[in-house]
Amino acid sequence: MTKLLGKLTLGTILTLSFITFTIQSNALAEKATEVFDHSHMAYDTLLKKYVQNARVDYKGFIASEKQFDSYLRQLGTVSESDYSNWSRDQKLAFWINAYNAFTIKAIIDNYPIEKRFGLVSFFYPKNSIRQIDGVWDKIKFRAVGKMVTLNQIEHEILRKEFKEPRIHAAIVCASVGCPDLRSEAYTADGINDQLESQSERFVNNPSKGVHVDAERNTVKLSKIFNWFGEDFVEKYGNTEFFKDLSPKERAVLNFAIRHLKSEEERKFLESDKFKISYLDYDWSLNELKEADSPSAS
Repeated sequence: MTKLLGKLTLGTILTLSFITFTIQSNALAEKATEVFDHSHMAYDTLLKKYVQNARVDYKGFIASEKQFDSYLRQLGTVSESDYSNWSRDQKLAFWINAYNAFTIKAIIDNYPIEKRFGLVSFFYPKNSIRQIDGVWDKIKFRAVGKMVTLNQIEHEILRKEFKEPRIHAAIVCASVGCPDLRSEAYTADGINDQLESQSERFVNNPSKGVHVDAERNTVKLSKIFNWFGEDFVEKYGNTEFFKDLSPKERAVLNFAIRHLKSEEERKFLESDKFKISYLDYDWSLNELKEADSPSAS
C-alpha cells in the first residue's frame, strides 16, 4: 500500500479524493435491493401524509428524512440490467417519481430557503426554488446507478425517451405555478389514469393551466405550454381546429379542448375567435402553511 501511494502524484490523490467526496455527498449509496418496489410504497406513504391540496409540508418531510432517504437510496440502487427489463410504464412512473422526489430533496436540503444575492434571484420570491443555486443543472442525484440532474431527467429522459406530453402536468418544480403535486406516487398499473387526471386538474385550473375569458375573447395559457408546446404536436397537432395558428399552439389548444370539463369553454375554443396570451408564473414555494394544515384547526 505504501509503495502504491508513493507512485501516485499529488494531483491523482486529489482527483481520487474529489471523486470519493462527490459520490458520498450526493449518492446516498447502499447495497442494491433485491427487488425494486414498483408500488413506490415508501414514497406513497410520505406523499399521503405530507401533501394536501397540492401543498407540501416540507417540515414533515424533514421530520421523516430517514424514511425519505431510504426511498431515494432505492432509486439509486436499481441496476441498469434490471431497469432494461422493466416495462415502459414502470420506467415512466419511476422517472416521474424520481423527478418529484429529488425536487423535494433539494428543497429540504436548503430549507428554509434564503434569498440569494444576484440580479436574477432578485426578481423571484425569497422562498422560491429559483433561489437554490444550480438546482436543475448542478445538484446531482443517483438513479439507476448513475448521477443525474433534474434537467437531465426532464429533458434527456422523460421528454426525449418517452415522448409523453402529459408529463408536463405531472412533474412539479416545487412552485405554486406548477401543476399540482399528487398525494400519491405514480405506478405502472395506474400511470395512464393518473396522467389523465393530472392533465384535467391542470387544464381546468384557471389560475395556472388554462383561463378562458369569453367576454374579452382571450385564452390565457400556462407558460409551460409556451416553453414545451412542441412536445404536444405529435399527439395533439391535428388540423381539425386552429388551422391558422402555429403547430405548437394548435396542439396545445387541442389538448386543452380534450381535457376541459366545461362544454361552454370547449365550444368557445372551437370557435377559434380569440387571442392567446400567457399567465404569470408564480415561483413561490408550494409549501403547506401551518394555518392550512388540519392539525392546526
